[in-house]
Amino acid sequence: MALKATIYKATVNVADMDKNVFLDSVLTLARHPSETEERLMLRLLAWLVNAHERLTFTRGLSAEDEPEIWLMNDHNGIEVWIELGLPDERRLKKACNRAARVYLYTYNARAAQIWWQQNQSKLQQANLTVRFLDDEQLKALTQLASRSMTLQATIQDGTIWLSDEQQHLELRFTDWLLDGKPA
Repeated sequence: MALKATIYKATVNVADMDKNVFLDSVLTLARHPSETEERLMLRLLAWLVNAHERLTFTRGLSAEDEPEIWLMNDHNGIEVWIELGLPDERRLKKACNRAARVYLYTYNARAAQIWWQQNQSKLQQANLTVRFLDDEQLKALTQLASRSMTLQATIQDGTIWLSDEQQHLELRFTDWLLDGKPA
């Protein structure tokens, strides 16, 4: 018998001072049986830092031709393509050809650093940004995970202040590539 996805609900309030985006949203996240809670929370964080009223979660792990998150324009073109983890460089190049902007959010320091050393010279795409979240911050982020979450995110100068009713985090990605240029 196939395992079913676990559903998480997140009521989020985003105040992104860097992009002048202020948004309240209720998100539904389906956690694939093979997905860790760390990856689920990184996916949620990626949504928060790219918040837009039309930014949506896709079928994710269940679809080879879709990213984790995307923003489609009015003509079904892909404005933003968001990946997680350590994808094959061919997948990223394909995404860069299909979307105006591509973001990759990496985690797991040991594996990510090896992957980056092997792939960074191949990924100099003008519309690609690669960001890394270290293990300590990811562990703290995962502490916020629950099947029903209410989160407040404030973003300013690249720092993300994320809180629920009991915990307050200060998170910051390490940029490895910004718009195709080494950070």
